[in-house]
Amino acid sequence: MLVDLFDFALPADYIALRPATPRDAARMLVLDGADRSDHHVSDLPACLRAGDLLVFNDTRVIPAQLEGMRGNARIGATLHKREGPRAWRAFVRNAKRVREGDTIDFGAGVRAVAGERGEDGSILLTFAGEEPVELLLERAGRMPLPPYIAGKRPADARDADDYQTMFAREEGAVAAPTAALHFTPGLLAALEAAGIRHATLTLHVGAGTFLPMKVDDTADHRMHAEWGRLDAETADRLNRVRANGGRVIAVGTTSLRLIESAADDAGIIRPFEGDTAIFITPGYRFRGIDGLMTNFHLPRSTLFMLVSALMGRERMLAAYDHAIAAGYRFYSYGDASLLLPDRAA
Repeated sequence: MLVDLFDFALPADYIALRPATPRDAARMLVLDGADRSDHHVSDLPACLRAGDLLVFNDTRVIPAQLEGMRGNARIGATLHKREGPRAWRAFVRNAKRVREGDTIDFGAGVRAVAGERGEDGSILLTFAGEEPVELLLERAGRMPLPPYIAGKRPADARDADDYQTMFAREEGAVAAPTAALHFTPGLLAALEAAGIRHATLTLHVGAGTFLPMKVDDTADHRMHAEWGRLDAETADRLNRVRANGGRVIAVGTTSLRLIESAADDAGIIRPFEGDTAIFITPGYRFRGIDGLMTNFHLPRSTLFMLVSALMGRERMLAAYDHAIAAGYRFYSYGDASLLLPDRAA
């Protein structure tokens, strides 16, 4: 399909630079079957049914943005995907000044040696020394805000909390699973009281999520792989929910992509551990999920293609037109949408 089919105009001032306070005060556009309605995230218990199960990504964002020097050249690095105990793939700014074997000094006693380049243009960085890389990043790194926020203001102390979800536990992401940023302990308690349970999985979101598509046709796009794990106990829970007539609602496209990677052709969710590069576009048959809660996505992005596959491209374009007209806030710190397709569709 042509990438242009997923384009829409969004005024720049619709991009949220801070999250709503409290988090569940964010607005939420609900598409339920053929119906569309405006709510707030705090209304979520009334928008779902007893027996439904929400699935959250428990990945934790690491301070993956680094600034350093290679000789007299200023180098920027955004870690993308872990390749070993001390090795990370990174997208590097001013990469033409970096050759294999060069040492980049990121300050605070943190250095890394540049290795081979990947097909995606990333460079393998191997960190020197014996300290855990997590400690090195705490010293020299900063929170990797999305470029559409970082281009308007620098990251600050608030982002260290704002850009983590209440479920964040497994370190390794370089971008937050932003749909879960809307949740609070009070909202979770209200969901439990309404008979709506939750489960967690892990998918370490990579920096590739921010990269624009550079092709004209979706058939020519290659997704970046991300590591994820869905254990046997969680898979069994999800299968039981669906067998009992409940719905599995992915909170965030990262949760959805891992569940779909783990589901077989019969719709049975299997344990999964490893890389996934699943790319979901219209025509895809969803096997493991029954709905999705997600934020509003970039035009021409793989994530807008995903929601279009779930609900229909024209319907999502119309929903985004409504959201823009109604003043919804967009992207990582923005408002939410709850997408519940007709099961018969």
